Amino acid sequence: MKKINTLRATVMAAVLATGSTAWATDGYFPHGFGMKSKGMGGASVAVTDNAFAGINNPAASVWAGNRADLGVDMFMPKRSAARSAPGFGGILEGDVKSEGSAFAVPEFAYNIKIDDRMSWGVTVYGNGGMNTEYQGGNVMCMNPSNGQPYRGNLLCGQGKLGVDLMQLIIAPTLAYKLDAQHSVGASPLLVVQQFSATGLDAFAGFSMAPDKVSNTGTDRSTGMGVRLGYLGQLSDTLKFGATYSPKIKMGKFNEYAGLFAGAGTFDIPENYTLGINVQVTPAVSVAADYSRINYSGVTSIGNPMSNLMAGNPMGSPNGPGFGWSDVSVIKLGVQWQATPTMVLRAGYNQSTNPVKPENVTFNILAPGVIKQHYTVGGTYALDKDSEFTWAYMYAPKNSVTGPSMYNGMMPGASGITETIRMSQQSLGVQYSWKF
Repeated sequence: MKKINTLRATVMAAVLATGSTAWATDGYFPHGFGMKSKGMGGASVAVTDNAFAGINNPAASVWAGNRADLGVDMFMPKRSAARSAPGFGGILEGDVKSEGSAFAVPEFAYNIKIDDRMSWGVTVYGNGGMNTEYQGGNVMCMNPSNGQPYRGNLLCGQGKLGVDLMQLIIAPTLAYKLDAQHSVGASPLLVVQQFSATGLDAFAGFSMAPDKVSNTGTDRSTGMGVRLGYLGQLSDTLKFGATYSPKIKMGKFNEYAGLFAGAGTFDIPENYTLGINVQVTPAVSVAADYSRINYSGVTSIGNPMSNLMAGNPMGSPNGPGFGWSDVSVIKLGVQWQATPTMVLRAGYNQSTNPVKPENVTFNILAPGVIKQHYTVGGTYALDKDSEFTWAYMYAPKNSVTGPSMYNGMMPGASGITETIRMSQQSLGVQYSWKF
């Protein structure tokens, strides 16, 4: 009973803590889940040495044993945006940095065997998020109706400019061994997300619901999905894994019905992963994953900015979105049992960029342009029942430059360009215990 109460308290603490703001790297999905995966560039779908099966691969749960993993990642992003408007005498020009430089992102996983062929567990994690907060009053804007200048933020609204999206997912997991080499698993995904936006009041005139575009506080929505998984031991040295999660239909952000296409819809995109894990030597294994995240299937994320110019107001069924393309991700990782008590890891993660130059203006709010991640990590066994794991990630700065939408909005405007930039680091630790 004491163990059950301790587990319940730990899960509740993780649920509450994971509600903190998170930023992500493969678009707005994190590059990995669990510190062991993060140390290997996110490669995880055919790896079984942790309890994060609810997100990495539900079928792996039955191989992971009785264990719990509790970790926190200190995420350190740098986001900035700039606009060049030659010939306007400094009007509309600016170069701003987003506030906030270090954020704690916790995660928790628990797994237990029911019998020799079945297991259950639960994973609590932040799927990702988008956050920016730029100071206001640092850009000289122009009122298009009377030509009078005024001071505003980079998108010519009042006050601070930014968005804050957070997604919390609780994933119970059930896995079953088909035989001695193959297993399947399923994880219902219970999702709560919240969103707020500030400083977008300049776009109210382009919306079907002008009072539901900006500064309406924090709104929440819920939804439910599923992740399915398979894991096979194809030979003594080769494992193959696969996972699939269809698009999750979320409730609407009613307080932002004039901002997101479809009167406030913001679903979670379909995604899948295929991966292998090869035991090269008794001490060295190599893992490789391919993931696909279909952002274009969510109207509020995938609809291009040009839909606004085509006569579709913000918030309408075919209104503008961030214009994100689908993302393909390659994850490579190596693990070395350096000593009986120490494992070392390294990895590389590369994704395509979802942000195209023609959609750069709206993505000042969500500069998810990271393409490369370099990772290292390790685990030290404290004793036979507990271990300490760490992981570090560095994502070098990437930028996208493209034509500003102000070229079509301001009288006589042409040649205006905008640039968005991002770089990231993270350092995480995790304590695990077996029972």
